[in-house]
Amino acid sequence: MKTLTKIVYPALALLALDCFALLQRAQAVVPAPDGGYPGGNTAEGQAALLSLTTGGFNTAAGWLSLRSITTGSFNTAIGAGTLFANTADNNTATGAAALLFNTTGFNNTAVGATALLNNTEGRNNTATGFQTLRNNTTGGDNTATGRSALFSNTTGAINTANGFDALFSNTTGIANTATGDLALLSNTTGDANTANGASALRANIFGDNNTAIGTSALFSNTAGAFNTAVGVEALFSNTIGNNNTALGFSAGLNQTTGGNNVYIGAGISGVAGESDACYIGSIFGQTSASGTPVLINSSNKLGTTTSSKRFKEEIKPMDKASKALLALKPVTFRYKKEIDPAGTSQFGLVAEEVEKVNPDLVVRDQEGKPYSVRYDQVNAMLLNEFLKEHRKNERQEATIMRLEKQIEALAADLQKVSAQLELSKPAPQTVFNSR
Repeated sequence: MKTLTKIVYPALALLALDCFALLQRAQAVVPAPDGGYPGGNTAEGQAALLSLTTGGFNTAAGWLSLRSITTGSFNTAIGAGTLFANTADNNTATGAAALLFNTTGFNNTAVGATALLNNTEGRNNTATGFQTLRNNTTGGDNTATGRSALFSNTTGAINTANGFDALFSNTTGIANTATGDLALLSNTTGDANTANGASALRANIFGDNNTAIGTSALFSNTAGAFNTAVGVEALFSNTIGNNNTALGFSAGLNQTTGGNNVYIGAGISGVAGESDACYIGSIFGQTSASGTPVLINSSNKLGTTTSSKRFKEEIKPMDKASKALLALKPVTFRYKKEIDPAGTSQFGLVAEEVEKVNPDLVVRDQEGKPYSVRYDQVNAMLLNEFLKEHRKNERQEATIMRLEKQIEALAADLQKVSAQLELSKPAPQTVFNSR
């Protein structure tokens, strides 16, 4: 880097001087300004650029500014003590004691009193505001805008803080982004967090990979990881819970230590300490006149069943397959208190018992254990049994009707025979007395 600077930059400087030589000869400043030195260097103030030897194009204005530089180039220090210990290139410090202790760090920009004060070897940092990145020593690629943003950072890298006291306590955490006053205020070693909104993730200390968008989102989180909160006060009370997702104003507000929860909808607050729960607002109480039920499998995939022929193969009559229903044992029951505190009476089947009759009628969990019953399939089998019974009844009714007709025909025949018998009887004879 310094070799390139010594070869290329002086050449560019000579070219620039040649281009402006005519103008300088034509309109010289009288009297000549003080503080101008060979090599394109400018110094104004006690001991400014005091140690410079071969460095070029440095500007130092202020007491002890760029006091220690010897061969470094293209530095700008404006303010008392700015870049006091610097020996590197391409640093800009504006404000008393800005980049005061920087030695070999390069490509740093500090604007504001004591900004990047303790930086020594950190590079590619930008600090704008009073005390921004004040304690940074070797951390690099950090950007801080706002009073005391990233104030405590020492070796943390690739952090961005925009706002008063944003990421104030961060020391070694990396790849964090805080936008808003007090955002990620308490973070020290947590990595890859994103907070967008005043006081978002304010209490986080060492939780990683959290995303909070909205004022006070994930406010109380300290060590929880992989949480996503979008909305004012979303997941506000979460402290150590992991893998929670909340979308909406105050969504997941009551969640504290549980994990793997989903809260969608404003005011869907949840229950403290719960895990693996899913709440979606604006569904209950809404009527859909048409449609199909939504199902979920053990992989948490939502979907609907399809009945069109184009999605099916090996289609054949159910026939006797539905007879398994006759072996099922319907029961009444109540869910355990942790599931249904009200203890509402329920009607249904026991999955383990159904598995014994027909394993295909069972829904299994991620471990392959019986979890629920495929009641939609039971309904189809019930329909088959009903139709079979209906057809049987129809056959019986047809038989009965046929028998009735036969009986009616026999009755008619009997009537005819009876009538004929009546006609074939001899006429009654009368006996007269003869004399």
